[in-house]
Amino acid sequence: MRIGSSIFLIALGAILAWAITPGLVPYVDQTLIGYILMAVGVIGLIASLVLASPGRTRRVSETRSVVDPNTGERIVRNESRDGGL
Repeated sequence: MRIGSSIFLIALGAILAWAITPGLVPYVDQTLIGYILMAVGVIGLIASLVLASPGRTRRVSETRSVVDPNTGERIVRNESRDGGL
């Protein structure tokens, strides 16, 4: 769930909970549905903010050492890259 859809659920829940007259739809508690939608929206907003935050960056370093058979010279290669997705 993205930030926009979370905010939409919060707004829709607030409209159902506070702006619409209760009893508009029989046998349905609109206030409770509004509170449930607001809670789901808040949980989704928190989850999307936590998942979108930059965490620790993982760095991978690799060193290779090879001896050239013709000259006997030692060749060292260092490589480093991000370990992200």
